[in-house]
Amino acid sequence: MTARTNIVDEITGHRRMRRNRKADWTRRLVQENRLTVDDLIWPVFIVPGSNIVEPVSAMPGVDRMSVDKLVEAARQAADLGIPAIATFPNVDIGLRDETGSHSLAADNLINAATRAVKKAVPGIGVITDVALDPFTSHGHDGILRGGEIVNDETVEQVARAAVIQADAGSDIIAPSEMMDGRIGAIRRALDAAGHQNVGIMSYATKFASAFYGPYRDAIGTGGLLKGDKKTYYIDPANGTESVREAALDVEEGADMLMVKPGLPYLDICWRIKEAFGLPVFAYQVSGEYAQIKAAALNGWIDGENVMMETLLSFKRAGCDGILTYFAMDAARRLARDG
Repeated sequence: MTARTNIVDEITGHRRMRRNRKADWTRRLVQENRLTVDDLIWPVFIVPGSNIVEPVSAMPGVDRMSVDKLVEAARQAADLGIPAIATFPNVDIGLRDETGSHSLAADNLINAATRAVKKAVPGIGVITDVALDPFTSHGHDGILRGGEIVNDETVEQVARAAVIQADAGSDIIAPSEMMDGRIGAIRRALDAAGHQNVGIMSYATKFASAFYGPYRDAIGTGGLLKGDKKTYYIDPANGTESVREAALDVEEGADMLMVKPGLPYLDICWRIKEAFGLPVFAYQVSGEYAQIKAAALNGWIDGENVMMETLLSFKRAGCDGILTYFAMDAARRLARDG
């Protein structure tokens, strides 16, 4: 045994990586990255009406909620220590049109939900999106004219919507429609309206991904979308372009940057964090969530441990936080583990 040990020591030069792994306390002592409840943002879906909790079929464990039920859920999230929720509406089809004009209604679902949550649970952050897809009859994120998503007119509208959302109490505007110049326009509009303290979390790198399907069903645009979004979302092949996109948002005044989707783009998370040093967030999107849930329900993986492993991977990639539909489950697991 001694001779064999000496041979191994000669080969390794007395370096033994397993020394730091020998016990739970040493593993905890040298752990490089940690996931905490402070890293979690919970995306939630809202619907009209009251007393509604409606399962999203493609996302087991995720519900669409009426505003009153959302308030209850937000209170539970705050009690678990989750810092913020991000709201996404599924509005009545009769309120959708070619320009997404209902996005400018002060009493639309996003704004009603913000007011209700901020009144009942003032300590939790509310993050809102100004993209037009929940409000358009064609499912695109901007105004459609002559078969084209028009940039400047869309930017003007989302900037107006951002002010209305801030008036309702939104803490952070998170524009996801990927129009050129939107961050600067939103910042100027917010400042002019006296909302200098409202932040902007830019969807700086949102890719033309196949992982969004369950989300589109959840907000009711899955059957409405005409064509695809490749003329304004980033090609999944383009890493350098995504960094350039983020650089423009930084120049225009973004306070935080987001990468969407998450797991297929961990390299982009790292590159953006290294390049700019701003807070970086990943959105673990609906398709990522659905895959993990489906495999877990079939008994193919340990769903809870895979959930925690994937969330930790975002921290290792340099993210400051994660938007995830697992937020409540992860918060409960973290509380249980102490």
